[in-house]
Amino acid sequence: MTEVMTGQSFADLGLPPVVLKQLEKMNFTVPTPIQEQAIPALMAGKNVLGEAQTGTGKTAAFGLPGLSLLDPKLRKTQMLVVAPTRELAMQVAKAIAEFGQQARGVEVTTVYGGSPFPPQIKALRGGAQIVVGTPGRLLDLLKKGVLDLSALRLAVLDEADEMLNMGFIEDIETIMSSVPPSSMRALFSATMPPAIRKLAKTFLVNEAGEQPVNIQIAAQPQTKASIRQRAWQVRGLTKLTALTRLLETMEYQRVLIFVRTRSDTMEVTEQLQAAGFKASPLSGDLNQTQREQTVSQLRSGKIEILVATDVVARGLDVPEITHVVNYDLPGDTESYVHRIGRTGRAGRSGEAILFYRAKEKHLLRHYERLTNGTIEFFEVPDAKQLSAHRQTKLQEQIQQYVAGQDLTALTTIIERIQSQTELSPLQIAAALLAQQNSVRPLIVSEDPAPRKFAERAERPERSDRSARANRTERAPREGRDSRDANIDFDTYRIKVGREHGARPQDIVGAIANEGEIDSRYIGQIQLFDSHSLVELPKGLPTAVLKILQRARVRQTQMDITLADEAITRRPRGDKPARGERPAFKGAPRSAGGPRSKDGRADKGRSRRFQ
Repeated sequence: MTEVMTGQSFADLGLPPVVLKQLEKMNFTVPTPIQEQAIPALMAGKNVLGEAQTGTGKTAAFGLPGLSLLDPKLRKTQMLVVAPTRELAMQVAKAIAEFGQQARGVEVTTVYGGSPFPPQIKALRGGAQIVVGTPGRLLDLLKKGVLDLSALRLAVLDEADEMLNMGFIEDIETIMSSVPPSSMRALFSATMPPAIRKLAKTFLVNEAGEQPVNIQIAAQPQTKASIRQRAWQVRGLTKLTALTRLLETMEYQRVLIFVRTRSDTMEVTEQLQAAGFKASPLSGDLNQTQREQTVSQLRSGKIEILVATDVVARGLDVPEITHVVNYDLPGDTESYVHRIGRTGRAGRSGEAILFYRAKEKHLLRHYERLTNGTIEFFEVPDAKQLSAHRQTKLQEQIQQYVAGQDLTALTTIIERIQSQTELSPLQIAAALLAQQNSVRPLIVSEDPAPRKFAERAERPERSDRSARANRTERAPREGRDSRDANIDFDTYRIKVGREHGARPQDIVGAIANEGEIDSRYIGQIQLFDSHSLVELPKGLPTAVLKILQRARVRQTQMDITLADEAITRRPRGDKPARGERPAFKGAPRSAGGPRSKDGRADKGRSRRFQ
């Protein structure tokens, strides 16, 4: 919850004693601005349109009045919260459950894709009054007739702009169309692109034609004033080498490192642990108990460095975090603000470090505007500076040992070695130093000279000619920045198509949720009857592919494979259906188009989903 508070107390907002008692137990005494305005409006039965950034206390703004208005004795769904990701859904559900600990008989359940249906269906049929879920799974449960909204009193869309980014807008419209007209509605979003404003205009006007209460909470740039922002352009050194050098040479208490995928969290963590750092991953592979243990270890100091993805780090509040490292830049500028907000907490100062490639430099201007700050450019310590740092640290350690410990016994050993071998003390000291030098060199080899296009050096890339051939022009999705035109894609085939009821937004949502891949990095999608083709970044980690192979779209497993492999296995004489395009530019004509199970050509049409 943000530190910006108002002059009122929660008792002034009309909340019932059972809720106030729990807030007092949690040491929540003064509401934030969004809570001060949203809670009375919802308690009075009005719809709410809230525009507020992450960290302003939105969950309590709708969770507290929702708890206050439901009937614990009625075993039906009375409050519905729609969240873009399962991680956020779990976080919201946990917060509401904590707010409602004093209210007997109130049950909160979470429903999301990638998890078995039976336990979720059992919870709904058991009469959970509060349901928090992701759009795809909520829609599936509605179609199955399991999610009954006839008794619904409050429907909430949380992080609506993020749901738009992930392609859930049609699912949201379908869900909101199932909400009874008499129910209250609330929509919260950090930004208000046209599609979200249209959604608000359609669903937030009540039965009497009354417009929603519009609450706008301005961002608080002064809360970021204590955060220093610095950027290093990736060149010459790999990002991992640069990261280890920074961690070795800078003074920090706790560090939070943001990467793109959960497989990246493991890879970076393993490398840091091998280099001697106390690091741990925080990803969707960990269950809730494991995540809580990891955060607890970070607070206690058993872990000093946390490597995480955007989704699971949402809401992370550890005041001891002094540095945030953007190892991979986020897919949108709002996520950057959320990331750096993890440091500089509770009035402390913090530092945000960015690793960017030349083609990403334009993003820095957006970050500066959003944070009302300045990003400084810096260079990672070179080999000479790193050598000097290690030698200085060694000298300090030797001085501390001499000053703080009794070295008489060790001095005797040195004297005996000298007398028996006729070695000088300097030679003995140098020999002992050589052992340490073999573990961590005190004289680091010279850095390689920066190469042209050095940003491509960390992983093998296709040739420029091939990249141009396989790259297709992409239009920006409404309400967000366009994708980086320099991203190289591979085309993948998934065994889900129109006959399974799949739509592009279903595919985007599944890949974004399960693979933790920002929708910015999901390219063109082509739908066919029995399968689909989707572009994903070249060099996708094996661990991510394994996760996506098990992921489901419309209850059908993706079973994802590289499209060019699938194409080469087709009979040579196959021809594409009329109007069908090849899987990607440059595909041989003789490869033909996709085929259905009975051997007939799939009647597919190419669709771009941006």
